[in-house]
Amino acid sequence: MFDVLVIGGGHAGCEAACAAARRGARVALLTFRADDLGQMSCNPSVGGVGKGHLVREVDAMGGIMARAADRAAIHRRMLNASKGSAVRGPRVQADRQLYRTAVAQMVRETGVAVVEGEVVALLFAGGTVAGIELADGASIEARAIVLATGTFLGATMFRGEERWTGGRQGGQAAAGLGGQIRELGLAQGRLKTGTPPRLDGRTIDWSRTQTQPSDRTAWTMALAPNLAPLPQLSCAITRTNARSHDVIRAGLGRSPLFAGAIEGRGPRYCPSIEDKVHRFGDRDGHQIFLEPEGLANHLVYPNGISTSLPADVQLEVVRSIPGLERTDIVQPGYAVEYEYADPRRLDPTLQHREVGGLFFAGQLNGTTGYEEAAAQGLVAGLNAAAVALNLAEARFDRGTSYIGVMVDDLTLQGVSEPYRMLTARSEYRLHLRADNAVSRLGPMALELDALDDEHAALVRERIQAKAKAAAALQLVTSGTELGLSDPGRKPLADWARREDLLGRIREKLPDHAASDEAIDDAAYAPYLTRLNSELAAREKDRRLAIPPAFDFTQVPGLSNEMRERLGQAGPADIDQAARVPGVTPAALSALHFALVRQAA
Repeated sequence: MFDVLVIGGGHAGCEAACAAARRGARVALLTFRADDLGQMSCNPSVGGVGKGHLVREVDAMGGIMARAADRAAIHRRMLNASKGSAVRGPRVQADRQLYRTAVAQMVRETGVAVVEGEVVALLFAGGTVAGIELADGASIEARAIVLATGTFLGATMFRGEERWTGGRQGGQAAAGLGGQIRELGLAQGRLKTGTPPRLDGRTIDWSRTQTQPSDRTAWTMALAPNLAPLPQLSCAITRTNARSHDVIRAGLGRSPLFAGAIEGRGPRYCPSIEDKVHRFGDRDGHQIFLEPEGLANHLVYPNGISTSLPADVQLEVVRSIPGLERTDIVQPGYAVEYEYADPRRLDPTLQHREVGGLFFAGQLNGTTGYEEAAAQGLVAGLNAAAVALNLAEARFDRGTSYIGVMVDDLTLQGVSEPYRMLTARSEYRLHLRADNAVSRLGPMALELDALDDEHAALVRERIQAKAKAAAALQLVTSGTELGLSDPGRKPLADWARREDLLGRIREKLPDHAASDEAIDDAAYAPYLTRLNSELAAREKDRRLAIPPAFDFTQVPGLSNEMRERLGQAGPADIDQAARVPGVTPAALSALHFALVRQAA
């Protein structure tokens, strides 16, 4: 008998299994193929704006994604590097095979038992889970179960007129388990995702593309240092054009997306190329990032042309793009339609409200992306161990983590389309930076005993270094000591708000990343004070009226998704806006601020 069983060896499942094991649970991870642990089935990258924040938070809680990304990183890029640290997004391009190897190694080092097989049914006893049944008739008992089936539940693949079952290219669908999930009423509906064709990089004319080199500045995704960095490769940028769009339009009749074969809604923030051309017909082109998939192969991932068009149309589209005129497709793109569960039936620990000991994580909950899946796996794994071993729950607050924002959004608002983490989803985004994840979540991780000894020591060291740097910033210093003619004296933290003085201030602090974090804290302090005042005012002004003809598209900081939801609902005041399904607290803050400014 195991304490925790995790079904699915993707990003959610691996994080869940390791998180539960770190808390002392006996864990088994069930997967079709052990070789597929940590498979990067779509984009071979980890991180980005919002997503990179999640990865750093998972790492602060002892997770494995950041360390695997560092071990496999062949291209590093800090997105929004020229902007404030709150919106900078660490992102790495990973070697697929090295990433998968790193994940598998860490899963086994954590003490997780990996079991190959197909789970066909969940077993129950008195309203709680009791174990699972395998296709070969064997059964395994457990006190808690994490379902992390990704896109494998009742999945169908689409490419032009082709149809087949499977969770991704080469994988089989979880048909038996999917049938039981439907019978139990746990399934909510179907969603859609997709992937672009993979290209042979040797047939690309790189001279006709814009080179995007890896960052020169050394940084890591994980708190732990990367002792053996890999050779760094460049990515490249090209664009579709009028000819590309003509080819796509001519092929729409053969697209399952437009022929009505696909019912599920796809990700708003990562639409297929045929959807982009159809919806944004006035655009003269769409950007494509050419991203290498590994050091030992020639595959290239063309980020930006996800598609389910027939293979012959895909080839014609690819060869219409500058630099790709003679490019060969190694594997055509395809779409996947799969079943998902309603996350509103989960509590904040991701345990099902009606079935004790059953946790859901990852794309099963209607999310999209490796990072969102890993973060949910972490939450589910920590709490599955808590149920099995009678430990303290791990609850994440939206004021202190993007993990908390995501869990809150999912369990309260649900999804009508695949959910993607964006910094705009958080009303506390000025505080939730990628560089201060350890300061925000490290104490919680230590309290929950969610870290191994080595990681716990690193977290304690970082927290102590940050405290020393913050204390040093409170030292009163005159302007003349910083090379100014101003003899005024005030804390270094106040001087730190002047960008021209940052170099001199850093010289007075310990040489540690924690010092830069403390300086950023000081720089953001006035804005955070104002933010807290605005949030308090929003709660006070819940009956603030919204004019009947109010134009939500003109609200700064409001995403297109929120504008669409609010515009369709037409709420009369802030209170009604708060009850519109899918509208986030961050959107309410932006709306409140716009209304107050309009009334002034």
